[in-house]
Amino acid sequence: MVNSLEIAPSILGGDHAALGESVAAIGAAGLKWVHVDVMDGHFVPNLSFGPGVVKALKARFPDMFYDVHLMLDNPNLYVEPFAKAGADLISVHVEPDYPISGTLDDIHFAGRKIGITLNPQTPVGEVAEYLPRVDLVLVMSVQPGFGGQSFNPVALEKISALARMREEMKLSFRIEVDGGITAGNVAACIGRGADTIVAGTEFFKNSAALLGAARGAARNL
Repeated sequence: MVNSLEIAPSILGGDHAALGESVAAIGAAGLKWVHVDVMDGHFVPNLSFGPGVVKALKARFPDMFYDVHLMLDNPNLYVEPFAKAGADLISVHVEPDYPISGTLDDIHFAGRKIGITLNPQTPVGEVAEYLPRVDLVLVMSVQPGFGGQSFNPVALEKISALARMREEMKLSFRIEVDGGITAGNVAACIGRGADTIVAGTEFFKNSAALLGAARGAARNL
């Protein structure tokens, strides 16, 4: 199944002193998805946003879709706070040691869309058992933790593999890619099967070129 293209700018790449203005810029570009990178300083070596940030942004911009990516050692403890704060989709990683299946259930029962995420070194097979249950698979094309890193082309093979698995299993989950996305490589991601594109630095510095390249690639499918 081919899903419509969504661009999900990451507010991690925006002005942290003016997050509302970053979301306003996303809306002004005609986009609906806002990607929120949540970091705990343990699973990744950085700290970022908590549920309060999502709650404040949801209150100010209620029509935006909040795509919350939990880069946490214990995401199971934070599903409820982020769901209550207004997250529309919550993605969790397969790498940490926590009850993954039960956490996906928690996201479902909270009424939110479910995402599963894999890091660059993690084989696609690690998410295979969860594919029938999720709405989105997030492929990291950088090691998570910091913005501004260069794109790792290993992500392209993972996107292709997931697209094949989606077709063979007759599923409809979205394939999202995040990390080092630019106007120069976004078409390759879309051509392999990605339908949800996260871009932080590139969106806030070069949005016209990024959106033009992404939309052009989607039209050519």
